[in-house]
Amino acid sequence: MKICMSVSRIRDNVERWTIHEGLSFEEVKNTENIFQILVKNAGRYGIPVDVFEPKGQPGILVIGAKVIMKNSQIARYLGFNAEEKEKFEKKIADFCYSIQAINKVITEDGKQKVGVYVVLDDKENINQQTMLDAIDKVSEIHEKTSRFLLKTF
Repeated sequence: MKICMSVSRIRDNVERWTIHEGLSFEEVKNTENIFQILVKNAGRYGIPVDVFEPKGQPGILVIGAKVIMKNSQIARYLGFNAEEKEKFEKKIADFCYSIQAINKVITEDGKQKVGVYVVLDDKENINQQTMLDAIDKVSEIHEKTSRFLLKTF
């Protein structure tokens, strides 16, 4: 069954699917997105997962999670010069590419984090199952990225 969604229906569908699965969530205010929710205890590893529709890409659903770096890792990262930061970020990008994840190193709440994301851009096939599969995949790549950081950094 294919569901073709207009921009205005994506949010309603995502919230309905999330409720249907018994997942708790809360709305997140983010001016860069049309809407954003934080699903609590998502996927196999029970992590918080963001589900959002970027303003710059209406009709596309992004599912992501943030790996918070340990204090010792943050201190080391902040001590890096520009070239070392670039090498570190490339190492993370290469790893994330190998596990089919989009990534972004970000600073949030005074902490360094690695955001890992899955993008659902096939507008004809964004449905409850593809969203749930993406949440499970994000949970897995979050765990893999966390382990990668512990081993290599």
